[in-house]
Amino acid sequence: MRDSDALEKNPLVSRSALEAIHGQVFGWALSRCNYDDAVAEDLVQEAYVELLTGRAAFDGRSSLKTFVFGVVQNLARSRFRRIATRLRLLQTFATHDEQVTDTTHDVDVSSRVWQAVRDLPARQRDVVELVFCRELTVEEASQVMGVTAGTGRVHYDRAKKALRQKLESERDND
Repeated sequence: MRDSDALEKNPLVSRSALEAIHGQVFGWALSRCNYDDAVAEDLVQEAYVELLTGRAAFDGRSSLKTFVFGVVQNLARSRFRRIATRLRLLQTFATHDEQVTDTTHDVDVSSRVWQAVRDLPARQRDVVELVFCRELTVEEASQVMGVTAGTGRVHYDRAKKALRQKLESERDND
């Protein structure tokens, strides 16, 4: 990292590294706010302000991507804490997330899979999105979600089992 590329109040963070993960950070922010573009833009901007001012200090104990996802997650939680019904991700996942492309299966199968994901409990949905769509490890996803790695692995394992069971059940009913 060039010295001129490092943030003044967060020397372990470079502008070029933030630019490299910006699309994924924005996608994560979108999923945190029910795919409202304006709110997602605000969340990302707030996250960058936190990094620029040093209020969110990156210490290198995780990857930068995991750290920034966690900052966005915490900002979203703060922002929506007063809302009675939690805004959930994946309502319009297949049509809004450019990261998900399914060329080997038809649209019907893809939509059935994502409907099964939508039906999962909240933490299981989160870990599935972070691992499969945002390309984090289960341990990194756990950090973003604010749970221990063991808890994250449990949610991940339960999500996979629930998805397998639901999809096999649907296939048998067809």
